[in-house]
Amino acid sequence: MKIYNTLTNTKEEFKPIVPGQVTMYVCGPTVYNYIHIGNARSVIAFDTIRRYLEFRGFKVNYVSNFTDVDDKMIAEAQTEHLTVPDLAARYIKAYLADIAALNVEPATKNPRATHEITAIIKFIQKLIDKGYAYESDGDVYYHARKFKHYGQLSSQNISELEEGASKHINAAEQERKKDPIDFALWKKQKNSAEIAWKSPWGMGRPGWHIECSVMAIKYLGETIDIHGGGQDLEFPHHENEIAQSEAVTGKTFVHYWMHNGFVTVGSDAEKMSKSLHNFVTVNDLLQEVDPQVLRFFMASVQYRRQINYSAENLKQAQIILQRFKNTFNNLEYRLKDESVSEKSESLAVKIKDTEQKFITAMDDDFNVQNALTAIYDLLPEINANINAKNADKDALKKAAKLLTSWLAVFGIDRQRLITAENQNDDEQVQRLIKKREEARKNRDWAQSDALRDELKQMGITVEDTPQGTRWLRE
Repeated sequence: MKIYNTLTNTKEEFKPIVPGQVTMYVCGPTVYNYIHIGNARSVIAFDTIRRYLEFRGFKVNYVSNFTDVDDKMIAEAQTEHLTVPDLAARYIKAYLADIAALNVEPATKNPRATHEITAIIKFIQKLIDKGYAYESDGDVYYHARKFKHYGQLSSQNISELEEGASKHINAAEQERKKDPIDFALWKKQKNSAEIAWKSPWGMGRPGWHIECSVMAIKYLGETIDIHGGGQDLEFPHHENEIAQSEAVTGKTFVHYWMHNGFVTVGSDAEKMSKSLHNFVTVNDLLQEVDPQVLRFFMASVQYRRQINYSAENLKQAQIILQRFKNTFNNLEYRLKDESVSEKSESLAVKIKDTEQKFITAMDDDFNVQNALTAIYDLLPEINANINAKNADKDALKKAAKLLTSWLAVFGIDRQRLITAENQNDDEQVQRLIKKREEARKNRDWAQSDALRDELKQMGITVEDTPQGTRWLRE
């Protein structure tokens, strides 16, 4: 198995620290609002990666945090006339509901920054003691230039960083810093109304970057296998995590850095973000779109590639999922009949070939597009055998089992897929089907054709098979 490592900009052979086990940390949301589908991209991308690792037999210890205190949360809490903890509780609950609807596996642990204040303070003190951090008027900053590899992850040099930082910090902050590229580990309380905790440097709260270093090391160890997040976190967030963590431990913090591509919108492929006001929340979208369609849409693009969000692309995902659903329904229908089973060498060979192609594709940095292409190519062979006079039922059972496990990697649950469209018009459909069967029995072909057309208008395809009449939604 090979994984593209952002730190080295190459695909590397995946060798976990402990054979058969994977430690994985993925940066979670800042819980001040509902997540948009750009946020959901990261959640789904790394859930798909986790699921494939588990499919391959690894035991995955998966940690994803909640940032439940920062400037955005303080501002939003004031706007909504809530405390910061109450705001966090509201949107953590909403986040968990959204990702459950998207069939995301629960994390092994969801630590929260405000629950780790003691550990964060101790970690910052170690950085001060080692000469990597300094206090300045109640704030604590990391002296970035002292870490010799600073900028390596994002392929930036100190001069470029210094020039960029100088343009973005105000005079007051510059006064407190020894160097423009230094970043905050602890922020002084601005006023008595602002949420804060006691520390050796006065009342304040942790900076954003420090929490992930502390929580990753606390719950996964000083060196972890995989650290993931969106491309926008590469700098400064992940760069700063490396500097903080390795300064304290003296060890490599992460073996494989993985970053997912953005979700874009419009013909100009503009990045979706709250700051650009061009986002769609998952909460709103799930009122209109089948959660499995949204999940499949996001999971069916290789994690490093951008996804262009549009109604047309969602519709295409829905069409593909319907093909899978129809195949599952066809399998269930045929496997229930009592006709003779006959071995099909071509189907058996095709299934075995697809198994290998699926694993080969996914082992190549989780190439989901090639993996799905292999599965698509199997569907006609399956359906042809289903429609044969004597189907190979053993092969079809194996195909059903493999399709179930392959789609589960993408977060698509077979049973949820089959029952997703258990719509209110099922009773009417069954009534029309029965009426059509009676017309066919009476050789009233005109009435039979008229009923078929009526069902067609409802989006129902009727199939007359040797095993009887069955129907599928288009």
